[in-house]
Amino acid sequence: MDILKYEAMAKLQLPEEERQWVAGQAENLLQSFAALDAIDTDGIEPLITVPDIQNILRDDVSKKLISRDELLSNAPEQYDGYFQVPRTID
Repeated sequence: MDILKYEAMAKLQLPEEERQWVAGQAENLLQSFAALDAIDTDGIEPLITVPDIQNILRDDVSKKLISRDELLSNAPEQYDGYFQVPRTID
């Protein structure tokens, strides 16, 4: 397999030893796909998704569970409607 075209597309400059190794790996990969191509798939419908579930998520509904004042009532320190914490970076 001529790897020079792909090497140029990826803007690589491989030493000859690595180029031969990559070419061998690519050839093994192509042989694996050739084995898959040999399988007769005539009359088989392609799968779009494996499970036949349309939408398993809940509706995205905004709910106000607790007010800001209730949340801040438990804060040891607060400022202008926000939690106030010690400075960690100078």
